[in-house]
Amino acid sequence: MNRSWHSGDWVDSRIRSVCGALLAMTIISYAALLLTSHDTLDWKGRPIGTDFSDVYAAGWMANHSRAAAAWVWPEHYRVQQMLNNSRTVPFYGWHYPPPFLLVASGLATLPYLAALALWQGTTLAAALAVARRIVPGPMSALAVIAAPASFVCIGHGQNAFLTASLLAGGLLLIDRRPWVAGLLLGCLVYKPQFAVLLPVVLIVLRDRRVFLGAALSSCGLVALTLAVWGWPVWAGFYESLGPTRAIVIETGQTGWEKIITAFALVRAWGGAVPIAYAVQGVTTVLAITGAAITARWASACVRGSAVCSAALLSTPYALDYDLVILGGALCFIVADARTRGWLAQEKSILALAYLAPLFGRQMMDLTLVPVNWIATITVFFLALRRAWIFDFGNGHAPRDGFQSAVT
Repeated sequence: MNRSWHSGDWVDSRIRSVCGALLAMTIISYAALLLTSHDTLDWKGRPIGTDFSDVYAAGWMANHSRAAAAWVWPEHYRVQQMLNNSRTVPFYGWHYPPPFLLVASGLATLPYLAALALWQGTTLAAALAVARRIVPGPMSALAVIAAPASFVCIGHGQNAFLTASLLAGGLLLIDRRPWVAGLLLGCLVYKPQFAVLLPVVLIVLRDRRVFLGAALSSCGLVALTLAVWGWPVWAGFYESLGPTRAIVIETGQTGWEKIITAFALVRAWGGAVPIAYAVQGVTTVLAITGAAITARWASACVRGSAVCSAALLSTPYALDYDLVILGGALCFIVADARTRGWLAQEKSILALAYLAPLFGRQMMDLTLVPVNWIATITVFFLALRRAWIFDFGNGHAPRDGFQSAVT
């Protein structure tokens, strides 16, 4: 058993069957959800795609000359109640910067379920395309669709597929098409907590084209929102930051078991808010430093893995559906291993990180053991280990820790 864990052979022999079982579970679960639903609500009275309800409502408000009111929670909730034809539908807050309203307003021109299907279908397709560019082969598509993180993201109607596509896709193209890479990375202005580390990473890369591309797309999206809706949408977003920080982040009303950050871990364990911010601050600095070092001196794939995992570690607000981004980190490590070989225990650890979202939320809720956060930080250290062995050392792994590359 120890030898199998060390080599990861158990992963090779089970990956297809495990992914097949996970995909079947996903299909059966969501088929049952749809069959027991009524209109836009599931059998529990929640909107299908839960969090997508706030996206659709914000888009509807923008299309009806009420864009700035999307950040006024009571008004937003009344629209959610109206669109779902239910006075008791749960409230899902709209916390995004105005650039995401451009997407929401387009989706809101369709019926709710059609918009949800289009949203999840197109962004999942984008994530699949990026994954297959990083790790070519049919197993990449199966692994992405069947991933537990994908299951969580689809259930919440969330945007993690888009975020992962922009981040991993931008990192993939930095060396070959720097302008396009910058344009993709700049679009993360719609989800800025995952772009905190990007200015540092782009500076150490010393490629002006990437930096200027990111500035062009991010500033362009901001300018477009001002042209369409004016300053009031930005004023509404700014005024919502205080309540979002106090209610969602600091008191964890979303549920500590869903949040996968150092800040949430300290708060869940009973730590005060200042202590949680201090721990998160240290974690953020270490994550950005590690990502910057790999960006400057490590291989492109190691850089991609480190930056994707560091993006999750460097923010106080990331949820388990955002672990789709960690899938990008896993893809980059697999791609690097195909070229330079597997290290000891690497396959086994990556397999557990891949499966973590399947039970991470439940483990955190029952035991306060942060399985998802542990998975994220472990993948980050795996990327740093590869950088140390292959890029900063003599370029060769220790004899007892090297496995042949996967073909």
